[in-house]
Amino acid sequence: MADVSMRVLIATRNDGKLRELRPVFAHVGLQPETLQEANIVESADEDALEVFDTFEANALSKARWFAKSSEGRVVFADDSGLEVDALGGAPGVCSKRWSGRGDLSGSALDDANNAFLQKSLEIAVAEGRSSRTARYVCAAACVWPTGELVVRAHSYGRLLNAARGDGGFGYDPYFYSDELEATFAEVSASTKARESHRGRAFRALLALLPSTVLLPQILLTPVDQSARAK
Repeated sequence: MADVSMRVLIATRNDGKLRELRPVFAHVGLQPETLQEANIVESADEDALEVFDTFEANALSKARWFAKSSEGRVVFADDSGLEVDALGGAPGVCSKRWSGRGDLSGSALDDANNAFLQKSLEIAVAEGRSSRTARYVCAAACVWPTGELVVRAHSYGRLLNAARGDGGFGYDPYFYSDELEATFAEVSASTKARESHRGRAFRALLALLPSTVLLPQILLTPVDQSARAK
C-alpha cells in the first residue's frame, strides 16, 4: 500500500508559512507533506506562477501547478500580502518583491521590503496621507483530482514606525494586529495563526471542502496524538 501520509501537500517553500500552518492542519487531524519531503525539487518555473492581479488567481495557479506533478495528492497553496490604505492598497499581490530586489531572498528580502515600506509611508505622509491602517490578505486554495476551491480572509491592523518582535516573517514586525494587540512578530506561530489572515483562510477552506476530499486522508494518515490535541 502507498504511503498515504503523502496524499496531502502544502505547496510552499516558505518556512514561516509552514510553521504557522502546521497547527491549523493538525487541528483537523492532518499532517501534510512539504515540497521538500515530497522531493519536489525547486524549479525556475515556480517564479512565473504568481503573475496574476488577484490573490485568488495566484493561489490557484500554484496549487494547480504542483498538483500536476504530485501524483494525485490533495494540494494546498496560498497567496498573501499586505494592503496599505495610505498607499492605495499597495503592495498587494506584489508584496513579496515590492522592493524590486530580485537578488535577495529570505530575511534579507524581508528587510529590503520593510525599508521600502517605511520610505513609502514617509512619502505618503509628506503628501498628506497619514493613515497607517492596513490589512493582511490571504487567498487559500485547494486542488484535488476532481475539483478545486479558493477562500479569502483578512487580518486588520496598523503599521508601526519601528519593528517589534523577532518572530514571524515578511512585514510582521511592523504589522500591529487589532485583535492580538501586538505585532505578528511578537507572538508565537500558533497564536498568530488564530487571528492571522492565513490561519483564517485555511480554517475556512478546510471547513468548506467536501468530506470526500479530506476524510480518507484523515482516516488513513498517521497523526501524532500530541499534535492532534493542540
